Amino acid sequence: MCQKIKLYRISLILFLQMILNSVCVQGQYSASIVLNGTNVKREKILFDNNWLFHKGGAQGAEAMKFDDTRWCKVDLPHDWSIENLPGTSSPFNQDAISQVGGGFTIGGTGWYRKIFIMPLYQTKKTVLIEFDGVYMNADVWLNGQHLGFHPYGYTSFWYDITDKIRFGKENVLAVQVKNEGQNSRWYSGSGIYRHVWLTILNPIHVAHWGVSVTTPQVSKKTADINVKTIVQNKTDSVANIKLVTCLLDNHGNNVTKIISEQKIASDSNYQFKQYANISSPNLWSIDTPNLYAAITKVYLNTQLQDSLKTVFGIRTLSYDAVKGFRLNGETIKLKGGAVHQDNGPLGAKAYDRAEIRRIELLKASGFNAVRCAHNPPSPAFLSACDSIGLMVIDEAFDMWENGKNPFDYHLYFDKWWHRDIKSMIQRDRNHPSIIMWSIGNEIPDMDSAKVVNVASKLSKYVRMMDQSRGVTAAVNSVNKNKDPFFSNLDVCGYNYARDQYEPDHLRHPNRIIFATESYSLEAYEYWMAVLDHPWVIGDFVWTAFDYIGEASIGWRGYPQSCDFYPWNLAYCGDIDICGWKRSQSFYRDALWKKNQLSIFVKNPVPSFKVNPNRALWSKWNWQDVIADWNWQGYKNKPLKVYVYSSCDQVELFLNGKSLGRKKTNSSTKYMAIWQVPYQPGTLKAIGYSETKPVNVSILKTAKAPALIKLSADRTQIHADNQDLSYVTVEITDVDGVRDPKAENLIKFQIQGQGTIVGVGNANPVSTESYQLPQRKAWKGRCLVIVKSTKQAGIIKLQAFSRGLKPASIIIHSVR
Repeated sequence: MCQKIKLYRISLILFLQMILNSVCVQGQYSASIVLNGTNVKREKILFDNNWLFHKGGAQGAEAMKFDDTRWCKVDLPHDWSIENLPGTSSPFNQDAISQVGGGFTIGGTGWYRKIFIMPLYQTKKTVLIEFDGVYMNADVWLNGQHLGFHPYGYTSFWYDITDKIRFGKENVLAVQVKNEGQNSRWYSGSGIYRHVWLTILNPIHVAHWGVSVTTPQVSKKTADINVKTIVQNKTDSVANIKLVTCLLDNHGNNVTKIISEQKIASDSNYQFKQYANISSPNLWSIDTPNLYAAITKVYLNTQLQDSLKTVFGIRTLSYDAVKGFRLNGETIKLKGGAVHQDNGPLGAKAYDRAEIRRIELLKASGFNAVRCAHNPPSPAFLSACDSIGLMVIDEAFDMWENGKNPFDYHLYFDKWWHRDIKSMIQRDRNHPSIIMWSIGNEIPDMDSAKVVNVASKLSKYVRMMDQSRGVTAAVNSVNKNKDPFFSNLDVCGYNYARDQYEPDHLRHPNRIIFATESYSLEAYEYWMAVLDHPWVIGDFVWTAFDYIGEASIGWRGYPQSCDFYPWNLAYCGDIDICGWKRSQSFYRDALWKKNQLSIFVKNPVPSFKVNPNRALWSKWNWQDVIADWNWQGYKNKPLKVYVYSSCDQVELFLNGKSLGRKKTNSSTKYMAIWQVPYQPGTLKAIGYSETKPVNVSILKTAKAPALIKLSADRTQIHADNQDLSYVTVEITDVDGVRDPKAENLIKFQIQGQGTIVGVGNANPVSTESYQLPQRKAWKGRCLVIVKSTKQAGIIKLQAFSRGLKPASIIIHSVR
């Protein structure tokens, strides 16, 4: 929540002077200033702390002397659409312009201002300001001078602010953000929702995003490494440059060094092309995500001017209709899912830890690939995919010249698509996790010559920027009239078109196909189509993670209307917004993994109001089942029990009595169903491989709620004002059995060096605050997200609920 700040400017300036004259380490970036004024190393400073924010109009707020003393103090990442609306305890409103698509959240206009000082001894430096992502229509000023306008809410952008900096004096950075009107089909968030960076360089330096590393020839014995580096000379004289690139393996060992020399004219740049061959490379793969680093050093004569670390991986990609998709020569079927960018209770805020946790959860659930729908993700998301081992389809746009909403990106496409694709590829090209570039999703009129021509321009431009990966797009309403569009793609993305795999292969036997989107309800059929057809390389379910917006497509479906309120979540993800697996995710386990086993019970009464007008094609729903054996009032009445299993057979027991064995294989779609007269107690399934028990799944009837149980995903976090701990809160009986029917209101208190930045319960119709220190349980649990401060120390989180024994947990915040 915003905190009103008055007359803090002097202390803030002094604090910034201290920061800029000290050593600061933020994540992998080192911000170091040598006090004698001779700095030979670039500084990349995380610029997220101590901003001022105002929602609404603020005429003249770009001016240095604008009175901002009544503005709120915020740290980035920031998303005002997830905050409570004025005078309420909720971010949702049925009258929101965003309507169902935006999850009934509010956009509007917002202003940000930040004060900072650059020391006098840095007068001759080059200074850049970089925004990882701002949604949307961002105008940026420094000291009252306009730096530029950036409309797209998902690409990174930067400015050289050297000639506008006041060294040794106060500087004011101002950003106006306009998320106005209907401009998105999903929850976008509002504001500076990703990191901001200040980079300080010597006049001779590696250009921004100026290093490209590719590995064109790779085997287990040897690998060719190509490194292209653009060096800028911003001095007024010719520079004799020596470029030294050292390649380090995943253990930090120096494996080779490349040295090049070149004269660079004043106020110009030069692209160095360096080549190396290394023996016995440690290949990047989903099982062994080995990463290398290129350490680039730029010398003027013998003096070091710049040093930059670029992380990359050594691997090969290939695609064909006979052997499918191959990573390092090995055929791999893509077990994929699409994801939007929001982080559930955090809104669109892209904390590094939130992005890492999402990838960890997806990998643990069997996914080996993710499609970024429908825009480039945060840099932290891609870095997590690199280090954890998840392949990525990096997607550019959801629309081109024809809009899907009145005020979306189609208004800017013609003038901006070059710049936005360039931003995506230059920023992301060194990530080994990226296996394809997608130029768009469900573009209107794909069978028209005009749109085909645009597809041709985009795909050619992508290949000009990067030839190491294939180009794809997600195509809906697939038919032969889309063939000219498909001819521009290396890999053809089919949305909900499983029935076209075989006829299209007969017409185009060399076409490589995958499901860019599929229904969970048809998960078995889609995955069997992948396994049965070598030219079908994978399946990406819509969606892997649930999200805010497109409210209720997983239950009420289409067509949508404003009376869907209070629905605000899509409710179609394998994993819900809190990070907990939903029933469809357990079914996918049975499709993808050996000896999996889980029990669910069909709700005898629909979990939510059924939409009688749902279109037949609107199939993002899943079976209405719950992992619950608490059915008061249903004693001796038959309940439908589903067991999802990749074991050979499953035996079901009720209170120790066998209800028989059933096969669970492809003939049963890895599912067994029983009609079980309800009796309180224990429902247990045992899975067998041949005759040997290999897995057990149990549902127990809970007694009366008595306890609160707290469990943190990490009990030690970094004291950097950014790191997070996700605390699961469960309501249990005296024996520790969670009660899936419990919906108690739980209140939280936090002490020490931490704050609560998000609460949630994944209830798709809850309009509760995501930021107040309280939340009702849903299905017997809720979530608290704790963020560190800048100070190390103990964080104590306590949970209270009427009639339940309180609970507490300790989290250690360390440097």
